[in-house]
Amino acid sequence: MNRQTRTMIVLAIAIVAATIASYGTYRALSRMPQRTVSIPTTKAVVAAKRMPVGTLLTRDSVKLVDWPQQTPLAGGFSKLEDVVDRGLIAGVVENEPLSESKLAPKEAGAGLSPTIQPGMRAISVKVNEVIGVAGFVVPGTHVDVVTIIDNSKNADDTISRVVVSNVQVLSSGTRYDQEESRTDAKPIRSTVVTLMVSPLDAERIALAQVEGQLMLTLRHPLDTAPTETQGVRRAALFSGSEPAAPKPAAPAVRRVVQAPPPVIVPIAPAVKAYTVETIRAAKRSEEALVGVSVVR
Repeated sequence: MNRQTRTMIVLAIAIVAATIASYGTYRALSRMPQRTVSIPTTKAVVAAKRMPVGTLLTRDSVKLVDWPQQTPLAGGFSKLEDVVDRGLIAGVVENEPLSESKLAPKEAGAGLSPTIQPGMRAISVKVNEVIGVAGFVVPGTHVDVVTIIDNSKNADDTISRVVVSNVQVLSSGTRYDQEESRTDAKPIRSTVVTLMVSPLDAERIALAQVEGQLMLTLRHPLDTAPTETQGVRRAALFSGSEPAAPKPAAPAVRRVVQAPPPVIVPIAPAVKAYTVETIRAAKRSEEALVGVSVVR
């Protein structure tokens, strides 16, 4: 018997032994009785179906399920009465637990209004496939609002600049568009995008929408730094640097020409006339002398 034959015999014996041991272990484990471990549970309210933001919860849209008692849900509910007739401020999927942070306050109603934070405002802007970043502007994303103002009088003064930065998108498309998208499984046309901004930013967007054209730029979710730019003018499109903004024309200076001072001509004093009486022999005569001083 050569060496190769001995090796093959040893390998075959090892395989047979491993097979017998595995089968015996399997038979032993299959004969062991099953042990059921009971885990303490409690009730939790979850969504019975997928629901978007603004949905008013009813008894048909929620249900109760068992939830492990050792891992309670923070802000969760254990009764259906606590969530019925309250609006959603965040979208949920089927069997997702409902918490206080996803529901609007009681008697606040449903729709978009409960999703607006205190002190903020919702404003809608008209968009298309290009302005809405090819349909990627969806609820929950953050965008920058860029305006393009065209000055017809001075073409070089046409400017594009970021009006408001890091704005949260509340909804994309109208209510009709969203219902049609869920019914027909079509993408949202996004003809209108609703943004949540401060009152001052709402005034800026409203003015920019009237004076020029609006564009939306999509931001990274973790990029929260405000966008600070000086804007770009038409004259800077093909130059390496941004030219300075045109300075306003200086107001015309009115030159006041003062009249020359009046020439004062001295008035000569009146010349006093003197009368000289002359007596020659029997003749008497008088002569008038002007400008002659008389020494007395």
